[in-house]
Amino acid sequence: MNSRADDIQALEVEGFDAAVGRFADAAFATGTAEVAYGPIPSPIGTLLAAVTQRGLLALAFESEDQDEVLSMIAAKVSPAIIDLPSATTVVREQLDAYFGSRLRVFDLDVDRSLLSPFQRAILKATFEIPHGEVRTYGQMAAAAGRPKGAQAAGQALGANPIPIVIPCHRVVAANGNLTGYAGGLDRKRFLLDLEQSEQTLF
Repeated sequence: MNSRADDIQALEVEGFDAAVGRFADAAFATGTAEVAYGPIPSPIGTLLAAVTQRGLLALAFESEDQDEVLSMIAAKVSPAIIDLPSATTVVREQLDAYFGSRLRVFDLDVDRSLLSPFQRAILKATFEIPHGEVRTYGQMAAAAGRPKGAQAAGQALGANPIPIVIPCHRVVAANGNLTGYAGGLDRKRFLLDLEQSEQTLF
């Protein structure tokens, strides 16, 4: 009896989970839910990816407060947010390829809803830094049309909602030192070491 009861309960749970999954898929596909999110394992900890129909909206490190990240998205983009890991599959696949040294340039649609106009200019220039190379905050400011805006560039990069994909880890101080990074300096060093070690293979 106990075994049969357990089997029935398992079927009920599986059926419920499948129904929830179908509802989540439909909600995101139809726009009832405007933002979907899911966890992505990585060598630097589990990342939280949030996407919209326009593309990748945010990528957060596990050291960041997930509730705060989602609350910020709810306030600035939409409160219609759903837990739907399948919506982040393309992001996960490209991150897996990046960490596995099989991808140097991300090819992802990006939703810029969380970016100010200045951030868009800074992060566009940042995305163009070649894999394995670094630039200074002053260079990024100049590339964005603000040659005296190194400090503002640092603030814009510090608030980058899509790290790794938009590689703010490739921006360093004028003396070459590593400075502020949302994921912590250990992660910044890991990412730079990963990329620069690949340069020696080619």
